[in-house]
Amino acid sequence: MASKYTSQFIALPLITCAALCSCREIVFPKPGALQYAFQSSNSLEDIDVSGNKFNGLTTFANLPYVDCFANSDVETKFDIAFLGAQFDTGVTARPGARFGPVGIRLGSRRVHPQFYFDVTTGEMNCSMKSPLPAANLIFVAQGNNPFDEWANIVDCGDPLLTFLDNTVALKQLEKAHKVVAARKPNATSSTLAPRIITLGGDHTTTLAALRSTHKVWGKVAVVHFDSHIDAANEKSDTWDPKVIGGGLSEYAGVNHGTFLHIAHEEGLISNASIHAGIRAPVSRPKGDRRNDLRCGFEVVRAGDLDRIGVQGIINRIKDRVQDSRVYISVDIDVLDPAYAPGTGTAEVGGWTTRELLSILEGLQGFQVIGADVVEVSPAYDNAGETTTLAATEVALRLMQLMVGSPMNSQEVTAN
Repeated sequence: MASKYTSQFIALPLITCAALCSCREIVFPKPGALQYAFQSSNSLEDIDVSGNKFNGLTTFANLPYVDCFANSDVETKFDIAFLGAQFDTGVTARPGARFGPVGIRLGSRRVHPQFYFDVTTGEMNCSMKSPLPAANLIFVAQGNNPFDEWANIVDCGDPLLTFLDNTVALKQLEKAHKVVAARKPNATSSTLAPRIITLGGDHTTTLAALRSTHKVWGKVAVVHFDSHIDAANEKSDTWDPKVIGGGLSEYAGVNHGTFLHIAHEEGLISNASIHAGIRAPVSRPKGDRRNDLRCGFEVVRAGDLDRIGVQGIINRIKDRVQDSRVYISVDIDVLDPAYAPGTGTAEVGGWTTRELLSILEGLQGFQVIGADVVEVSPAYDNAGETTTLAATEVALRLMQLMVGSPMNSQEVTAN
């Protein structure tokens, strides 16, 4: 007498056979028919070769490329422009950020404007098709596509910057910013001028952007995501040039550790600015912080997130900025090196990528008129492109904040 286990084993081959027999039979076309299909003129003419995200020029998120720096009028009008800054000769640690714009664009090649309904930032809507009781209804995010809103978004490519003279290179970058910002926007009812997101490049490039921004928008509050106020003998974004570099020459005093100090001295930024993600050690117990306060900055430390959470960080930034027009600058080293190893001055103990993105999403409603993501050095990244993928998402969040803050000329004048 067969046991129940025996009967089960006997049944298995029968089930397998039945499954195989029911499989759809694969039929290959005859060679002659295949050859005829490709020889047909109609079939070749009807083939669509557009829209492949892996061919042609590598632009950010497969956006249209526009030569925004041409002397003649540009036919394509745009409202938000990505601009690369291939500059890294203002660093005090590892160079390599001149390749950041290329790396970020490569990290964004899987993104396409037609397929970017972001479920992480959409409104939460109840699924009415759920058969579950009311207490267990499924909530899904209705994604919004920021590429499909009021703004026409393009990639301007990279302006020509010399790598032999920092002063000349920064003047070239500043002029490029001013040329782009002087273009007439497409949506004149939603923005006074095209807004620029810079792909860096070391952090010195933010100075050129702030100079251009001030010309169009006036003073701005800077929301500065970074691991550094300063690091001993290395970098302090508001460090007095007399302390880092300036002791040698004025030329040496302009670098990725002094640009915010210089921006304050030039009257480009307001007294409503803030650092976020700070964790690097300081070189002077009191002097650096005093100078930082004088430059108009408050500080949110990286470790504060453990105590007050993501929402607490968002609230601190909002309380500081209030209704100011905002420039957001993101040094990728605000992230822990586990999430962004490809940077020049890495500091352990930073935020995760998701924490940073959540904080940026929480700033929706800010009047963001300029932004950048900088200090991306692909040479120190890993094979999985962890850093450039993170920088891509940061740039996309910055773009979403711009799209979420249309401003007409009357609102700009009123402020």
